Amino acid sequence: MRATVLCFSGLDPSGGAGLQADIEAIGQSGAHAAIACTALTIQNSQQVFGFEATSSQLLLAQAQAVVQDLPIKCVKSGMLGTTENITALAEFLTAHPDYHYVLDPVLVANSGGSLGDQATLVAAFQQLIPLATLITPNTVELRALTGINDLDAATQKLFELGANAVLVKGGHEATPDYIRNALYIHAELVSETTCSRLDGEYHGSGCSLASYIAGRLAQNDSIQQAVNHAETWLWTVLKQAESPVSGGQKIPKRF
Repeated sequence: MRATVLCFSGLDPSGGAGLQADIEAIGQSGAHAAIACTALTIQNSQQVFGFEATSSQLLLAQAQAVVQDLPIKCVKSGMLGTTENITALAEFLTAHPDYHYVLDPVLVANSGGSLGDQATLVAAFQQLIPLATLITPNTVELRALTGINDLDAATQKLFELGANAVLVKGGHEATPDYIRNALYIHAELVSETTCSRLDGEYHGSGCSLASYIAGRLAQNDSIQQAVNHAETWLWTVLKQAESPVSGGQKIPKRF
């Protein structure tokens, strides 16, 4: 069977982000996606209205059932929703140290909707940082996680907290013509990529990128190879994204 990525993420009813984005991106990477659902959200492609988190007991029961009969090679997390779920995931990862782990530190949706109390989640995320093969914050999340505005200093702070590798995504920066991503491994900058900034906003782009990376890591790519493949793929699916609402966020066309 194909190498499998186990995703700890929330269900987005619109299918733009969350678990559906994970499943589609991982499938496109060549791996198989398994799911441990962290929350049911109330949202469409443009706005988050609320959510109800899965209990940590139910979350772990989902994960433990999956690992009994699927060839898990990598874990990916997105929305976790509560500190209890973060702690449960940390316990699960500690019990399975051979798995790669991609941490997408989701704090808010692109629409600005809450996916949990940010200050509480930021403190709890420190449990997960040393366990991650790769952390994929956008610059808003990076500043929130560290409390530091300067991006270079904020990135180095993650390494002080135990990070192994960090992909800093620049889509939220005020660069009108391009987006710059920077990959750091063991606190050293190993690659920078830039791409033309596409028009509009996208629902689920971060989920898609992190999940594709996880799929490639599950298939034995190096971190740098996985990131390069994922960035190339993501730009293509964003170029052909679909618009549910005129002028609103677009949904990446991952197939």
